Amino acid sequence: MDANDEGSKPKPGPVAPEGTAAEEAAPGRGTGRTSLPGRQPTDDPVTDDPAADELVTDDPAADEPVAEPVAHPESEGTESEVVAPAEFGAAGPGEAGPEGVACPEAEAPVGLAALSLRYQIAAALALAVVAVVSCVHLGMVFLHVAPSNTVTKQHGHAIDEWIYPEFEQNWKLFAPNPLQLDITVQVRALVRAEDGTSRETGWYDLSALDGLAIDGNPVPSHTQQNELRRAWDFYIGTHDGENRPTGLRGDLSERYLRRIAVLRLDREHAGGRGAVVERVQLRSQTTNVPPPQWSDEKVSDQPVVRELPWWAVPESDRADGLTEASAP
Repeated sequence: MDANDEGSKPKPGPVAPEGTAAEEAAPGRGTGRTSLPGRQPTDDPVTDDPAADELVTDDPAADEPVAEPVAHPESEGTESEVVAPAEFGAAGPGEAGPEGVACPEAEAPVGLAALSLRYQIAAALALAVVAVVSCVHLGMVFLHVAPSNTVTKQHGHAIDEWIYPEFEQNWKLFAPNPLQLDITVQVRALVRAEDGTSRETGWYDLSALDGLAIDGNPVPSHTQQNELRRAWDFYIGTHDGENRPTGLRGDLSERYLRRIAVLRLDREHAGGRGAVVERVQLRSQTTNVPPPQWSDEKVSDQPVVRELPWWAVPESDRADGLTEASAP
């Protein structure tokens, strides 16, 4: 071989140590770095120590690639740390979940659940008592308005004690033939004046006085609307046509109606100031309500008068402080 042939051959360069090409091909080995899109590979010097290639570790995780900061897709070239969730679905209330969606916060308990155990028990007992009383009341009202049966015959007294007088029921408004009568209640009195003389007053129309108090009043009281009417119905229902009581409640209805009459007379200053009511007498005038013009029904327009006997007024009915609310 001549000199020209020797000069045309390339001169051999320095030979790289074994393992260098493997280190560059396998990411995560040797230098522990990898080339990622958007980043330029670094010019770190490669070690010339051949013994580094023979270093073996028993940790299997060492063969896995190491997570490196990655560039944000919107700003290429900037590094941001990648935070991996500790456990899938372990995000607490208000924290980002595995897909970046915030978990809703737990709602605070409301209603009875917000009370302590002691108050929850008290509320439950109160509701139970209300439910039981409501059921008993509905049952009593049903038995009161129902036709006579075995239960009402055996427990009629207990039913009446529950119903009267606050929850009394009647069918005069919703009956097939409602009440079509105009009833007015009037009263007069025998009074003793301050000089000791006695005289009889004229008739006071108590129903008309109640009507005047109701007329133009948007919120009339229960007393003005119903007290006198209910007292008269109570008396009529417990007395016959001769004004004789038909049951044990006859005397009670008489005392109730008499007290109302005395109170109304005292309000109107019957007999003048200082006069004392000694006896009272009540009467009613019942007139049929005229039928409408399109009806062929014919009714009498003459009032029917019912007069009650004179009742002596005991001292207890004239005691100071007696009010309509205190009457039985």
